Amino acid sequence: MKQKLLDELMEVSEEEQKYLDGQGDIERQLYVKEKIEEIDRELLLKRGQHYVEIMYVAQGSITHCIEGKELVLHKGDVLMLNQQVVHSIKRADYQDIGINFIALPEFFEVPLSMLGEENVLARFVTSVFRQKDPVSHYLLFRLQENEQVENLMENMVESMLHGYANEDIINQYSMGIVFLYLLNHLENLSHNSSMDYKETIVQAVLGYINSDCKNASLMRIAEDTHQSMTTLSKLIKQKTGYTFKELLQGKRFQMAVHLLRDTKLSIEEIALDVGYENQSYFFRQFKKRYGMTPHKYRKEYIKDKKQ
Repeated sequence: MKQKLLDELMEVSEEEQKYLDGQGDIERQLYVKEKIEEIDRELLLKRGQHYVEIMYVAQGSITHCIEGKELVLHKGDVLMLNQQVVHSIKRADYQDIGINFIALPEFFEVPLSMLGEENVLARFVTSVFRQKDPVSHYLLFRLQENEQVENLMENMVESMLHGYANEDIINQYSMGIVFLYLLNHLENLSHNSSMDYKETIVQAVLGYINSDCKNASLMRIAEDTHQSMTTLSKLIKQKTGYTFKELLQGKRFQMAVHLLRDTKLSIEEIALDVGYENQSYFFRQFKKRYGMTPHKYRKEYIKDKKQ
């Protein structure tokens, strides 16, 4: 992060100094649309606001106490907190800089649309806002100074500090890109109280299959998640009850049915689009699954639709 921006973040206002000296309470509370000020979490909760707290460590280290457990964040780390979790931050040194975002539901409309549904980040965010069976107290990504994430965080902070035009939508897309980078580094997601590392790996597998079933391969996913193919295969079966091949075929044929119903593509084109170069194999597997050939399935669907 640029030194100029770090220097700006380290500046202490008169109001902040009074608060630090114990001479007064924080007077202003941020909860939707104001410049960056202090945040009253209790006020947010009392007013029925749901939010996700995101901290990025720009410099040094920050120690969080979450449900009685100390968690030390280092430069480059990204922490996402469930609003209902009891937590506090230990006093930091002057050179330690943690950037804290309080993000309301409307902020996540764009990032979630970029993420899709079947992944650990989307499940975490939506569970917090629904206040129903939260999947985790927190998610911690130890990124070890990821340059791409650092640049995106820097751009967001600068826009909020200086009030750039269209800052809201720019920051939403920037956070969406940050989330996509985080999904590419699930191996750096630390263990937490209610979602273990194995679960995040399986969520990554499901995300791969849903986003690109045509090209998804166990070998590629094993490389991206730093698992052996044997270990990954066993983990998928253990957590889902299905093999990787069964999950992939399920998604491919789900897509094939959609294309048969809603497009005029030929059967051969559909087979290729969902990842089957061997037409005969596609026909056999389709008939085995649905009890009829793709041609007959399309014909029956059109017939039923006209009735």
